[in-house]
Amino acid sequence: MVMPRSGGHISASPPTLADVAELAGVSRQTVSNAVNNPDLLRADTLARVQDAIDKLGYQPNRAARSLRTRASHLIGLRMPALQEGTANAMMDRFVHTFVEAAAETGYHVLLFYGDPADPLDGYDELLRSTAVDAFVVTDTHLGGQQTTWLQSRRARFVSFGRPWTQPDAKHPWVDVDLAYGAEIATEHLIERGHSKIAWIGWHKDSLLGEERRSGWIHAMHTHGLSTTGLASRTEDSISSGKAAADAILDETEPTALVCASDTLAMGVLHSLFERRLRLGEDIAVVGFDDSQVAQTVPPGITSVRPPLEEAARELVKALEELLATPSYAAPGVMLKPVLTVRGSS
Repeated sequence: MVMPRSGGHISASPPTLADVAELAGVSRQTVSNAVNNPDLLRADTLARVQDAIDKLGYQPNRAARSLRTRASHLIGLRMPALQEGTANAMMDRFVHTFVEAAAETGYHVLLFYGDPADPLDGYDELLRSTAVDAFVVTDTHLGGQQTTWLQSRRARFVSFGRPWTQPDAKHPWVDVDLAYGAEIATEHLIERGHSKIAWIGWHKDSLLGEERRSGWIHAMHTHGLSTTGLASRTEDSISSGKAAADAILDETEPTALVCASDTLAMGVLHSLFERRLRLGEDIAVVGFDDSQVAQTVPPGITSVRPPLEEAARELVKALEELLATPSYAAPGVMLKPVLTVRGSS
């Protein structure tokens, strides 16, 4: 029961739809329409109901609403496997912003686990139980099995990552121009007077690694600079980065290095420390991903910063359009990273 008090109303228990109807002087159905189908109401009636909702602090019963609409207002996001021994915390930045942006539109994010050896693990159970309204796929560079499987079951989804193996795919996606990121990193070093710039990247079977490497090659060739003997492919770990740096420094003596990740850049720093080379003075280093490590290790690692927060908001926008009535599949969006310059270069 709603009890009046000076300056407003309070309730001994959470306010109900009936309480809102009584305060606004309308029927319960009108309150329901105001919450679920506001377009059906006249502007003055809707304003009166919304005012009552605000005064009472009424929260619609999401579970009951889900039963009526068959909508859970949950977005499924499979968490990638934890990567030990790396500086990669990109997903933390992305997930934080994605959860916040989704909540602003009335959706919540359901994180779920999947066996790292099975890219489809976890999706089927959620789809069968109708526990989520849509999915966000984050590992399209691994062959596109998830997107193909979801499409075959008419499941709604967006992807953080372009459809690498499906150039004609119609599903909404958002990605970052990785080649451009490596290119601006290399251009930065060239502008600083470096001409012998090495690249430390990932193995050839990594689409993401090869995309980044292509930006380094393009910048070097645009300026007529040789890349012969200056490239190394390795695992994304600090120890692998150190080993690759040791080999390149011994064989070709570059004055600067561009790395496919901040993890590899950290490996380079270990090599420079052992050789007593001063970072940013004797040799320049640029990383990729702009991790917390890059921001805190003295004198700071210059690094390519992907616009993860913007990507998360673009994906939420695409989800809103996909889940609207009528549904609309937005075109793919390619975002450009920026270079954060610090003492290492």
